[in-house]
Amino acid sequence: MTVAFVVVLAADRAAVEAARADVRRVVASVGGLTDTWASLTDDPLTAVSTQVTGPDIGALREVLAQVATDHDVDLAVTDAALHEPGPGLLIMDVDSTLIQQEVIELLAAHAGREREVAAVTERAMRGELDFAQSLTERVAALVGLPETVFEQVRRQVELSPGARNLIATAKAHGFTVAVVSGGFIEIVGPLAADLGIDYARANALEVQGGVLTGRTTGPIIDRAAKAATLRELATALDIPAERTVAVGDGANDLDMLAAAGLGIAYNAKPIVREQAHAALNQPHLDSVLFLMGLSADRHAQNPVHSLDSVHD
Repeated sequence: MTVAFVVVLAADRAAVEAARADVRRVVASVGGLTDTWASLTDDPLTAVSTQVTGPDIGALREVLAQVATDHDVDLAVTDAALHEPGPGLLIMDVDSTLIQQEVIELLAAHAGREREVAAVTERAMRGELDFAQSLTERVAALVGLPETVFEQVRRQVELSPGARNLIATAKAHGFTVAVVSGGFIEIVGPLAADLGIDYARANALEVQGGVLTGRTTGPIIDRAAKAATLRELATALDIPAERTVAVGDGANDLDMLAAAGLGIAYNAKPIVREQAHAALNQPHLDSVLFLMGLSADRHAQNPVHSLDSVHD
C-alpha cells in the first residue's frame, strides 16, 4: 500500500468541504483509508490536506480527478516524501507562469509584429505546432531590433502575483529553485538574479553589431530540454524524484511536468491541465505552496507568508 497526501484547494469553502467528503468516499471505494484532515489555510483561499493509504499514486490521481471536476476545486495527490522536511527542487516555466506575459511578444511589439507572433505562440503552447519550428519563425520577426530592447523589455515584465513569496518560502524550506524557459536568457537571467533563483536556463538570441539577427544561438530549449534540465539538476543535487515539483502552463512544459514528482499545470492550456499531475487555477502563484503541503503555520517564521500580503 502507498502512503500519499491529498490536498484540496479552492476559493469556495463549501466546495472544499463537499470535495473532502467525496475524497473519503472515492478512496474507500478502491480499498484505501483517509486520515483526519488538516487545514493549510482558510484566508483568502481554503486549503486542506489528508494522509491517504491506498493504491499507487498514479491510480489515486486517476480516481480522484473526477472529484476535482465535480466540485470545481484544485486537487493534488503527492508522495508522502514531499511533505517531509529536507532538500527539494522547485522548477518553473517563466512565460505566463513566473511572469504574466510572453517575453517574445513583448520583444515583437517593439518590431511592430506582436499580433502575428502572439498567434504563433498561442498555437505552439496548445501543442499545435512544433516548438523549435515555431521559435525559429517567431525569432525571425525580431531581426533588426537594437540590443537595447532587452533593457526596455526587462522593465515591462510583470511577475505573477505571489511569485516572490513562492520563491522565498520554498527556499526557506530547503528547496533549490530553478527556472527553465523557452524564452530568452537576456531577460530570464537578470530576472532570476533579482528573485534569488538558484538556476536559470533559456534560449539565447544572436546579436551582431548591436542588433538582433533574427536567430538564436546555442541549443534550443524545447520540451525535451526542460525535462532534461529537471533530471540533471535533481541528480546533481542528489534530490529524489519524489521531492521535485515542476510548474508550467504550455505544451512545451509537458515532459518536465511528467518527469517531476509533482507536475502542476498553472492556469494552463487544456492539454496541459489534462495531462499534469495537478492543475492549479488560482490567480496567485504562491498557491503552489499549498499543493506542496506548506501551510501558513509551517512558514509563519518567514516575513513573507500570506497570499494577501505579498502581491508582486
